[in-house]
Amino acid sequence: MTARPAPPARPTARRGRDYIARHGETVFNRIGRIQGDRAALHTPLTRKGFAQADRLGQVLRERLGEAPALTLWSSPTGRALQTLAVITEHLALDWHGAHHDSRLIELGFGSWGGQTFAELSAIHGTIVHPHGMAVGAPDGERYPAMAARLCDWLADTADHDGDRLVLMHGLSSRVLRGLMLGLADDPLCGVPVAERLPQGSIVTIEGGQETLIHRAGP
Repeated sequence: MTARPAPPARPTARRGRDYIARHGETVFNRIGRIQGDRAALHTPLTRKGFAQADRLGQVLRERLGEAPALTLWSSPTGRALQTLAVITEHLALDWHGAHHDSRLIELGFGSWGGQTFAELSAIHGTIVHPHGMAVGAPDGERYPAMAARLCDWLADTADHDGDRLVLMHGLSSRVLRGLMLGLADDPLCGVPVAERLPQGSIVTIEGGQETLIHRAGP
């Protein structure tokens, strides 16, 4: 029998604040089509998505002022980078100086990428858990694998003791926040899962404690 790999070590709280934001609405979000990690990486923001990004920038400017000492991190997807571009304009920060890291990307959905939730539900039944976490595709990434890459990112950046802004996705941000908050493993996903937040929302985590900064409207 092949032994299961050991679960990733839980990260320890670091010095500094982490502002974790979910990107704005995209054209795929609007019609209920799965984006995931590979398919449609650069689906653009809708007008609502740009408005959400604009509000994120306003909220952070009101909180942090102009040109704050803030390290920028982002998933390399177009939707995250578009959201970040609007935010950095408000903050008078250099968008080109942001760190892009594929470990922050969304859950990989394999062959489900690019298909609609309605199409998939008609074939496979319910594909979203009651608490809003998607069921993984048969040939897609599993949540423990996503948690492992997020733990790697946390470990590699743990020595940075300043504030940072992290632009992410719906599922990956919930797992990252769950890891940072030290939550128990979710029974449906097998990894820590934080509260669902709408697109265009942002929280801050400091010393293992989370504070909601802005919850976007429906």
